[in-house]
Amino acid sequence: MKIIVTGGAGFIGSALTRHLINNTTAEVVVLDKLTYAANLDSLSTVSSNDRFRLLQLDICDAHAMVSAINAEQPTIIMHLAAESHVDRSITGSREFVETNVLGTYNLLEAARDYWNGLDGEAKDDFRFLHVSTDEVYGSLGEIGLFQETTPYDPSSPYSSSKAASDHLAIAWYRTYGLPVIISNCSNNYGPNQFPEKLIPLMILNALNEEQLPVYGNGQNIRDWLYVDDHAKALLLIATQGRLGEKYNVGGKNERSNIEVVERICDIVDELRPSETSRRDLISFVEDRPGHDQRYAIDATKLEHELGWKAEENFESGIRKTVEWYLQNEDWWGPLRSKIYSGQRLGLATK
Repeated sequence: MKIIVTGGAGFIGSALTRHLINNTTAEVVVLDKLTYAANLDSLSTVSSNDRFRLLQLDICDAHAMVSAINAEQPTIIMHLAAESHVDRSITGSREFVETNVLGTYNLLEAARDYWNGLDGEAKDDFRFLHVSTDEVYGSLGEIGLFQETTPYDPSSPYSSSKAASDHLAIAWYRTYGLPVIISNCSNNYGPNQFPEKLIPLMILNALNEEQLPVYGNGQNIRDWLYVDDHAKALLLIATQGRLGEKYNVGGKNERSNIEVVERICDIVDELRPSETSRRDLISFVEDRPGHDQRYAIDATKLEHELGWKAEENFESGIRKTVEWYLQNEDWWGPLRSKIYSGQRLGLATK
């Protein structure tokens, strides 16, 4: 089996790639543009494996996608390449539309061209997994969970671009018969996450005793999913999921943003004691425009059909994550000094 992982040098993509190399016999071809959010150091433990290859390519280059897929002849394409940070989408929406919508279109068309040329078992075995987000569903009230049948109601340029790509993916299944499966996950966290996202940003700011900015009143709720649990789910969905179906992936770990930040403070205080509590560094700042109130995933379908279950709860996962960042300054140090120092992103201009 040969698997192409688009975005395989990113946060979730690199976790998936490590899982595939370490726990399967598949050949893995990472296809990545290597934007600011990609990091080859996240693949260092598998990059010397003879079943691993990296192609630096942009999914917005339609010709390159056709050439790469036809040359590599994959059994499965696992499509994770995307612009993914909501804050950046607020002030740079065009790049999100180009990458997430047009890039996905290019991949679907390249995959369809390749699949149409296959015969027999090779054609029957081919799969295209489109990896998406729970943010396409919009915002929940105080009760309820996102299910696979929940209507789409995206709020941000990011979630809107992912919703559009989801619709493209399922349309290519219904119209052309391309063997597509879609997954929608809750908020991921864990090692190797670019430090613009909430959890790594708060860990590093707390470690350096810098301000911990929390949007609004801190009561926005997310369902947190440890990235290695997500990687295992993606392999199951790609190999055992039903064609044309959607599978929600969630950790059943709802926490308000302020609860997350306070727990990070307590763990950092425990592992790297300071004269004062890191909680004193918390400050509430102007809220993100269009900030959804609550996300929560119902992963029953995935659990019952494919036997997946999250292995990490939030307490075990957040401790592992904090410990990893404290022990791996060689990974995040260059990012903080050269690419992103922790400044506020996504303030909309009038």
